[in-house]
Amino acid sequence: METTLEGIGKEKKKASLRKRARAGSPTESLLLQPPKLSRAELYKEPTNEELNRLRETEILFHSSLLRLQVEELIKEVRLSEKKKDRIDAFLKAVNQQIKKVPSIPETELTDQSWLPAEVRVPLHQVPYNVKGTFCFLPPTQVTVVGSYLLGTCIRPDINVDMALTMPREILQDKDGLNQRYFRKRALYLAHLAYHLAQDPLFGSVRFSYVNGCHLKPLLLLRPRGKDERLVTVRLYVCPPLNFFRPCRLLPNKNNVRSAWYQGQCPPEGGHVEPPTPHYNTWILQDTALESHAQLLSTVLGSALGLKDGVALLKVWLRQRELDKGLGGFNGFIISMLVAFLVSTRKIHTTMSGYQVLRSVLQFLASTDLTVNGISLCFSSDPSLPALADFNQAFPVVFLDPSGRLNLCADVTASTYHQVQHEARLSMALLDSKADDGFQLLLMTPKPMIRAFDHILHLRPLSRLQAACHQLKLWPELQDNGGDYVSAALSPLTTLLEQGLGSRLHLLAHSRLPVPEWDINQDPPKHKDAGTLTLGLLLRPEALTSVLELGPEADQAEAADFRQFWGSRSELRRFQDGAIREAVVWEAASLSQKRLIPHQVVTHLLALHANIPDTCIHYVGGFLDALIRDPKETSSTGEEALMVVVRCYDELSRLLWGLEGLPLTVSAVQGAHPVLRYTEVFPPAPVRPAFSFYELLRERASLLPRPDKPCPAYVEPMTVVCHLEGSGQWPQDAEAVRRVRAAFQLRLAELLTQQHNLQCRATATHTDVLKDGFVFRIRVAYHREPQILKEVRSPEGMISLRDTPASLRLERDTRLLPLLTSALHGLQQQHPAFSSVARLVKRWVHAQLLGEEFTDESLDLVVAALFLHPEPFTPPSSPQVGFLRFLSLVSTFDWKNNPLIVNLNNELTAEEQVEIRSSFLAARTRLPVMVIITPQDRRGSVWTQDGPSAQILQQLVVVAAKALPILEKQLTDPQGPGDIRTVFRPPLDMYDVLIHLSSRHIPRHRQAVDCPAASFCRGLLDEPGPSSMMPVLAYDPPQLYLAHLRAAFGDLALFFYDQHGGQVIGVLWRPASFQPQPFKASSTKGRMAMSQGGELMTVPNVEAILEDFAVLGEGLVHSVDARSERWAV
Repeated sequence: METTLEGIGKEKKKASLRKRARAGSPTESLLLQPPKLSRAELYKEPTNEELNRLRETEILFHSSLLRLQVEELIKEVRLSEKKKDRIDAFLKAVNQQIKKVPSIPETELTDQSWLPAEVRVPLHQVPYNVKGTFCFLPPTQVTVVGSYLLGTCIRPDINVDMALTMPREILQDKDGLNQRYFRKRALYLAHLAYHLAQDPLFGSVRFSYVNGCHLKPLLLLRPRGKDERLVTVRLYVCPPLNFFRPCRLLPNKNNVRSAWYQGQCPPEGGHVEPPTPHYNTWILQDTALESHAQLLSTVLGSALGLKDGVALLKVWLRQRELDKGLGGFNGFIISMLVAFLVSTRKIHTTMSGYQVLRSVLQFLASTDLTVNGISLCFSSDPSLPALADFNQAFPVVFLDPSGRLNLCADVTASTYHQVQHEARLSMALLDSKADDGFQLLLMTPKPMIRAFDHILHLRPLSRLQAACHQLKLWPELQDNGGDYVSAALSPLTTLLEQGLGSRLHLLAHSRLPVPEWDINQDPPKHKDAGTLTLGLLLRPEALTSVLELGPEADQAEAADFRQFWGSRSELRRFQDGAIREAVVWEAASLSQKRLIPHQVVTHLLALHANIPDTCIHYVGGFLDALIRDPKETSSTGEEALMVVVRCYDELSRLLWGLEGLPLTVSAVQGAHPVLRYTEVFPPAPVRPAFSFYELLRERASLLPRPDKPCPAYVEPMTVVCHLEGSGQWPQDAEAVRRVRAAFQLRLAELLTQQHNLQCRATATHTDVLKDGFVFRIRVAYHREPQILKEVRSPEGMISLRDTPASLRLERDTRLLPLLTSALHGLQQQHPAFSSVARLVKRWVHAQLLGEEFTDESLDLVVAALFLHPEPFTPPSSPQVGFLRFLSLVSTFDWKNNPLIVNLNNELTAEEQVEIRSSFLAARTRLPVMVIITPQDRRGSVWTQDGPSAQILQQLVVVAAKALPILEKQLTDPQGPGDIRTVFRPPLDMYDVLIHLSSRHIPRHRQAVDCPAASFCRGLLDEPGPSSMMPVLAYDPPQLYLAHLRAAFGDLALFFYDQHGGQVIGVLWRPASFQPQPFKASSTKGRMAMSQGGELMTVPNVEAILEDFAVLGEGLVHSVDARSERWAV
């Protein structure tokens, strides 16, 4: 579904952009512009038709925009009249050809020698021997059933269902037993297929299954030539009306004899046969095709709103991958559910499509059909089975008007719970009346890899056969005709749900794709049906618990607990004195605790289902290695971050308790990514080895030695220390700066005297070494930004005006600490926030774009995934959070929408509407990427300095390319391969590559491809106090980049990955290669040349490349000039 919707959207977008490009400037064409109306048009009275439409919109929709969006979507997914005419003509031709198929004489069912070699029976005939005879006669009736006649089929896959009624002469009285009916049905289709395949009318004649049920093949016919993709006609074979006795097909009856199925002699005595509810249902489905079509035709009839609602619901199901395969909650079930709600007066025929959608979602969200089934049968006939009989036989119950057929017989409890979960999320989204609700609800695909925190693949499927033996599922195998995948699925999901317990919010399984095969091939075996994938939606609050607490040892439930957990269960005494059964999982770090579900799943499947861990491919922590410190083997850094935060908290208490400051401390606030848990690689305690440094004793400082490799990178963590207000503070900006400098010096003295901390004070900050971490304390005075805004006119009048200095100071001392505090709080609510933010920043830096985006802007984009996760739930694993980031960045309309990040839920709905309105009015004055927070409602302070439009577009492009590659890797049951592929930058786009020597890259080990060996960086492994302040923020590549930008910033752009990158990418600015008139003042990097008799200058590329090497002498390994990409 998403392919068609996206394709249609792209074509329309391209066409509209072309039109706007002709009408206006390139910049204007990219922005949404209001229509220009004359005064008369603007104020003319509305017509009656317009008033009626407004009244309808108010009653039937919650906004005019939503009505327009729904109407446009329905137009896009509906069939056009031209295509309907072509389909109708093809259906008439199909009907005629079917009637021409010749008859064959009667033979035994097991004698299939009459069947030509060019066609195979589309059914696994196991066991092969079965009683009965078969002959072929043309169908007595060919009827079009399904959604095509109802007008509710949707693009892109147009399927038309045709029911072929077999003549009564083909069938015998006991054909309901032992698959006889299904064998005859398959032979009937095989004979049809052979003759239709020879007809030039058809471009493709293939077999498939009815909703994935392998006992019920069907025939797919597609036209030849240009209409090959127009339609697929699906031929269903069904018995004559009233041929089967309904009382023999009740859910508690048996129609597959154990002796026949198992190839044994019938046992003597009173052997009770197990019921075969699914087998019976599959026969009943064929008997009810026409009656169901008539019911839906009567209910939907001319009610356009109901048809629109069914179409919208089908789109909703398809975007969530709920409607495909065996056990899918398909379009037929949802259509019958609409009919049920109409019959119970919960939906009225005058409702709009939107109201039908909303009513059905509300019903699904609030009704659990796994507990209480529903029925379309309102008869009081005592011969009908009770609803309780169906509840006992099936996990989900929804009876048709006959009262004998369960429409949801193949729907598992897991699938229905997933439908319920999605319905609840959708209702919350609709109730929020968000502007982008329609886009999120119906236009956003939700593949399993992006919707669930962890997924696992079971492969090969043949292993489930052993699981059926272990779990003693003989009756289920008999009922499902040997389909061990369907037989084992519900017991396995129930087992895992019980084992995962409170860790699990929802467990869902993939529905195996419905195969197609040529008529000359054998039907695919069960083991070839693909891979069974399970999705785990986890609860973050219980996810990291290492303990499964069982009952007390003397309770009766203790034996059941031991039987369930096997050898993992052990008796333990707890602090309250109780002796209980318990299971303890091995997990030292937070990243290992996030993967405890992996241990649970592998243990239970091996113990109870005989599925070894080699058959389980668990996808949950493959990306963790990208944010793991090279020296760590298990942790992804959360524990190291907590150590730093605890050290900061201790320092904060020391600052609060300082004695001797002229003014007391009013607030201490963190202002560094480490203190909001989003630093990609958390700092480690530093203890420098003096052999790597020269000692400057007079300044008590260290200096890196040139003959040694570059020492370890130590970044100071900024802390803002606010002092109380006082009348003694001066009102002059320069005087305030001097007073602050005095406080910085006094702060260093007091911390050294009272707490024996190593300090170094400057006019702007004080560096403090505590427990091996360096904190940079900045004293702040709350009125200083106000003082910097004061501008005095020649007449002496003082006015307030934002200046670059005031904005920068306000950002650093007020907005940044507030943001750090808010994101610190977000981390407490959502433990996965830290890992997702770090993974995102690692990827952006790896694309050499890290210096174009501030840390704060990327942290806010990640925060949006947790605060506004619709249509998903907040991520509970780094993997799914990163995938959603790639999706958000690549699909968000940055030109026409601000990204609103509602921290602490401070912005009301009305305020958000006002923000969007003011954004459109001021769009041309705002940055390319606009991020709004409650503290920054207009200016987007975190993106003021970048990125540029070109850089943002590059990020969008690489994210759009990375997303499908990474999703394909993670969903590959054979393993993800090289997971670092999407983290490696595309270097072919750069004009020049400057390769650096790893000896002078202090963060060399943090590279995406971690080097096998690197240089010692002058740190001692033994913990202990250091008497000297380490060298701070010393990163030669960054210093080299600063020199390059200062010297050649007007000619080129420079890109680098600060986390161990060994390459600097250089892009020439296009305008810099235009010849310019010669000026003596602007000859830097340029050479003179004559053009048209005038002296002009152009860049001297050879000299510039030589300068690149000279400036980086010792650091630069080589300069790779990619001359094929540019020319002077």
